[in-house]
Amino acid sequence: MIKIAFRIVVFLIFTTSFGQVVHKRKLSMLGSPFEVTVVAQDTIKANDWIDLALAEVKRVENQISDWIPTTPISQVNKNAGIQAVKVDDEVFQLVQRALKISELTSGAFDISYASMDKIWKFDGSMKAMPTPEAIAKSVERIGYKKIILNEKEHSIFLKELGMKLGLGGIGQGYIADKVKALLVSKGCTSGIVNVSGDINAWGKQPDGTPWSVGIVNPMNKNNVFATFPLEDSSVETSGSYEKFVTFNGIRYSHIIDPRTGYPATGIVSVSVFAKQTEIADALATGIFVLGVDVGLDLVNQLKGIGCIIVDDKGMVHASKNIDIKKFQ
Repeated sequence: MIKIAFRIVVFLIFTTSFGQVVHKRKLSMLGSPFEVTVVAQDTIKANDWIDLALAEVKRVENQISDWIPTTPISQVNKNAGIQAVKVDDEVFQLVQRALKISELTSGAFDISYASMDKIWKFDGSMKAMPTPEAIAKSVERIGYKKIILNEKEHSIFLKELGMKLGLGGIGQGYIADKVKALLVSKGCTSGIVNVSGDINAWGKQPDGTPWSVGIVNPMNKNNVFATFPLEDSSVETSGSYEKFVTFNGIRYSHIIDPRTGYPATGIVSVSVFAKQTEIADALATGIFVLGVDVGLDLVNQLKGIGCIIVDDKGMVHASKNIDIKKFQ
């Protein structure tokens, strides 16, 4: 459940007002592009806030990464099928919330996807589809219902040997939320955190206008078809427009359905708007797997969540609470 980032374009107007100036730093973190923007009166204060943001990213990464061997999540994976592992409250609650999203999406989003055998290749080397038998076998160890949480002990147990948790489909959004919360607590009243396309914005630009995000149709990358204000809210886009394979005229995305082992079809990008980036992050992946009709039906039942889907024909679909014409 990997996301291709930066197909959402954040439009920043670098203006000044009452000494307030936009400061931005871009670098690579978590193996992906990371960008933090703050509005501050001077460079010293801006750099202090940005340094705090980067330290928070590192702190959370050392809690939830599945590729750093010393993290709690790595220890849970190491003890799969053997014993439960006690974790701190932050990790426990994140996994608990992830399982609720799994329930909500009927398993289309599943943090045990890391158990999947990597039989699909999206680097141009695949000449034929894997066999149905290989596909079925690739997801045998996946299943969010096999993740056992003990709330009293604050422990996590993976029931089967070889199971693994991977928080890539929710962790980046969680990090964006944590960075925002930290900066707000330190007095930063306006800014943007962009963790590889998981965007959380708060406050306003120095001239009083809201931050804006432009949504690009991946089938026509030169055109932004709608621009939306982001006012103390988040947006996340999952896409397959750069990683996919085609067999027998069917386009298979790099986003795999963890329930079946088959790549998702029919969609090239999903953008989800929510108050929390964590929720937008997880739902975007789940909706991508569920497909246009089921995905929109789900979003239309969720309060405060909006969604824009671009299908593989280039058609744009929106949830009931988004009027695209209003923002074109």
